[in-house]
Formats: sequence, structure tokens, C-alpha cells
Amino acid sequence: MERKIDREKIAQFGNIELLAKQVVEGFITGLHKSPFHGFSVEFAEHRLYNKGESTRHIDWKLYGKTDKLFTKKYEEETNLRCQIVIDCSSSMLFPMDEEQTKLSFSVYAAASLIELLKRQRDAVGLSLFTDKLEIHTQAKSSTRHHLYLYSELEKHLKQYSSDSIQRTSTISSLHDVAELCHQRSLIIIFSDLLDDPEKQDEFFQALQHLKHNKHEVVVFHVIDKAKEVDFELENRPYNLIDMETGEKIKLQPSQFKEEYQKAISSYFRELELKCTDYRIDFVPTDIQNGYHDVLLKYLLKRQKLF
Repeated sequence: MERKIDREKIAQFGNIELLAKQVVEGFITGLHKSPFHGFSVEFAEHRLYNKGESTRHIDWKLYGKTDKLFTKKYEEETNLRCQIVIDCSSSMLFPMDEEQTKLSFSVYAAASLIELLKRQRDAVGLSLFTDKLEIHTQAKSSTRHHLYLYSELEKHLKQYSSDSIQRTSTISSLHDVAELCHQRSLIIIFSDLLDDPEKQDEFFQALQHLKHNKHEVVVFHVIDKAKEVDFELENRPYNLIDMETGEKIKLQPSQFKEEYQKAISSYFRELELKCTDYRIDFVPTDIQNGYHDVLLKYLLKRQKLF
């Protein structure tokens, strides 16, 4: 079971790296107690010795424990390149009246992935977008680079936790990421996918651009399931506000709940089916469920790639 993290306490110190380490430590402990026992998250520290190689880097202590020959791996020996892409548009600030928003969940999940990638000596880059690509870094594995990524996540989390409206352009941003990632990578996208439904074909063309460039793609569809899918609101009038346009509508939830649930479920289901057709991993991700599912999905995907 995932250990509860006191985000507010950590936020006082402005240290996303500390939270990420806590999440990953709890995740690793949980793996050892789960059906995934023996699934090593440290396997990038070593690789099997190949006959004929120099014996200089053999880990003899590990040989004594396992009776197998492994050579030590070093930071420049990168197994995988991962680009983490986060939607920072205003709709990701929902629900604003609670401790955790879709954006804060995505940022903390990304930080935890960076920590896990760091432990595995994998290279990681970061892309943040609203109506344009706000930041894009190349994938690297150095300690200085990791610290820079954590600082950018902290900065942008604070920057977008305001009343300013940030529209989204997922399509153009994904095309930009496809053009800027020159080496084959695992592209991990965090988004609520609340873009213009009329542009769904263009959205999948952008995803296909990533696939055409030989990237593997995982889409974490970030939602607050209780409110956005199940529509669990009190039976009283609400003023609903579009967080990206400011448009308002007054309604009684009970009058629209059934129709809304059918429409939103159908839309999300269509997205999932099309992702399957394009061989893209689509992962519905409820922000109330914690970060461990994100880390496990990443590890399972990584295992398939090697």
C-alpha cells in the first residue's frame, strides 16, 4: 500500500526532489512485498558480463552473492532515453479548491519518475507546454541536469498555480517535441486531454508523428475521476467555469449527470481505443490513487523495451 506523503509539509521547503525520493523508496519497498518480488529497479546498475570483455569492471562482491558475473555500469552508459511531457494548461489546475490538482499530481509523478530514471542510469528530458512549448530540455543523466529538472518543475508548479488563464495546444506542442527529440526515446505524456474534440484527428496525427520518429509513447490520462467522470457533486446549483476560456454556465448537476457521464465516458473511451490502434499505451490515471501506479507502468514498459 502506498505510503501517504505530506505534500504541504514538503512544499514549505520547496523540495520536490525530497518528495520524489520518498515516493520511490516507498515504491521499491512495496515491490519487494508484492507479486513483483524480484523485479529489480536497480538492474541498470549492472549488466551481465559478456565473454571476451575486460574483467576490470566485474563486480566480484555481487559474484560472491549470485554466482553470476556482472559488470558495473557507469553514468555515461545510458540504457534508455525518456522525455517527460506535461500539459500545464489551466484545465490542469482542477480542482483548485483541493490540496492536489491534476497539474501538481503530474509534476510530483514526473519528479518520482526522474528519481527512478536516475537510479537506473537512464537519461531524462522535460517538456512543459500550454498553448506553446514553454520548456524543452534534451535527455541527460547527470546530477546537475536532474537538479535543473527538479527546479523547473517547482518553478512551473508555482507559476501556474495562479488566476492567469493558460490555454492549451497539445497538437502543436507534440509536433514540436517530435521534431526536437532526435534520438529514439520513450515519450511519457501527462495530460487531461481536454482539448477541442473536433481536432481529435489532428491530435492523433501529432502522436503518429512521435511514433513515425521511432519513439515509444505512453499517455497518462490525468483525471479527477470522482468529479470529472462520475460527476459526484452535491445536489445544489453550481456555477461551472471553463478554466481555459472563463466561460460560465449555471446548472443543477442531477439534471445533467446521466447525459454528461455518457458523453465524457464515450469521448475518453474513443481516445483509448484509438491509442490502442496506434500502439500507444493509454493509462487512465486518477489523481486520488497516488503515484505508484505511474512508476509501475513505467517499469513494465521499460522491461518490454529491453
